[in-house]
Amino acid sequence: MGSADTAFINTCKEILERGCWVTDEKVRPKWFDGTPAYTKKVFGVVNRYDLSKEFPLLTIRPVPLRNAVDEVLWIWQKKSNNVKDLRSHIWDAWADESGSIGKAYGYQMGVKHRYKEGEFDMVDRVLYDLKHNPCSRRIMTNIYNFADLHEMALYPCAYSVTFNVLDGRLNAILNQRSQDMLAANAWNIAQYAALVMMIAQVSDLKPGELVHVISDCHIYDRHIPIVEELIKRTPYPSPKVELDKTITDFYDFTPESFTVTDYRHGESIGKYEVAV
Repeated sequence: MGSADTAFINTCKEILERGCWVTDEKVRPKWFDGTPAYTKKVFGVVNRYDLSKEFPLLTIRPVPLRNAVDEVLWIWQKKSNNVKDLRSHIWDAWADESGSIGKAYGYQMGVKHRYKEGEFDMVDRVLYDLKHNPCSRRIMTNIYNFADLHEMALYPCAYSVTFNVLDGRLNAILNQRSQDMLAANAWNIAQYAALVMMIAQVSDLKPGELVHVISDCHIYDRHIPIVEELIKRTPYPSPKVELDKTITDFYDFTPESFTVTDYRHGESIGKYEVAV
């Protein structure tokens, strides 16, 4: 069993067996019929994935890696806040008529800040420091900008990444304030593992460890039967995920830069309702 399946199954079991129900009528998320979307949750989950050993791609259900990479590049490479720049439709529910989600995610990544070396946005500062200051303990991004929250269609869920170089390997901590286990866990792990691989490659480093810290880790009430069925499935060995080694500029990566082989997985769970 790979690390993605182990973490997902164990975390879901913890939520189902020891989690706390949140059924206050004041909960923000709603189902499409207007019903409050209640959750069962645990607080403070930490999962670790060693990218030097395997790529954490869930096998008990298929995860479309290239679509996940497309979203992380939408944020980190295109620095976009418009869903028209995204292949999938996962953000459509939060977009306005023009496709904008406000000053969220990619918008924040593209804001330039002044440093003694010049002006950089958050992504370019990370890339600069990994090249010029790899021993730094200050290599991080944070898109939870309090001044702009009122202009965001949704407050950032995965809001901060801290990078750290250890013995030639690039490690990262992904901080997430909230996570919907069914809809987002496997997706987020795959895309941020891919991000570490891409940034490591263009920084002349090898991928190290991805640590995922989740504050509010939950399963929605209408998702519980689906999750219960999923975690009963038998996982397969992790597939092989390779990155195009010829690419040396972060801005040249595309979702097609990744190749997945030997990917055995369980059946798709099909469409399911997402709380918004």
